[in-house]
Amino acid sequence: QRQLVESGGGLVQTGGSLRLSCATSGRLFDVYNMAWFRRAPGEQRELVASARRAGAPTYADSVRGRFTISRETAKNTVYLQMNTLKAEDTAVYYCAADEYGNGRYDAWGQGSQVTVSS
Repeated sequence: QRQLVESGGGLVQTGGSLRLSCATSGRLFDVYNMAWFRRAPGEQRELVASARRAGAPTYADSVRGRFTISRETAKNTVYLQMNTLKAEDTAVYYCAADEYGNGRYDAWGQGSQVTVSS
């Protein structure tokens, strides 16, 4: 089973930037769709960004223009670059893999806490 290991969370001030990394076991190229989700306290899990093997990435309205998802196949790693962070971006962030493009995310990272202080 594919393993996902996240890194890069932390505490940042409003307006700052962070980059999350998600390293995958096996070949990233084989994964149809990689995504980042987040869950804020008391809220439901939200799909933040996704990147398929081909085609343009997609973003939630709340982060479009501020966040960038990218797949670096040579390193088997997916990134989420987060700029102009807001207090409402505070959440635990999870990367996830939809191996076959069937909408099922079968592998998940351990979660990374991102805290944006105002």
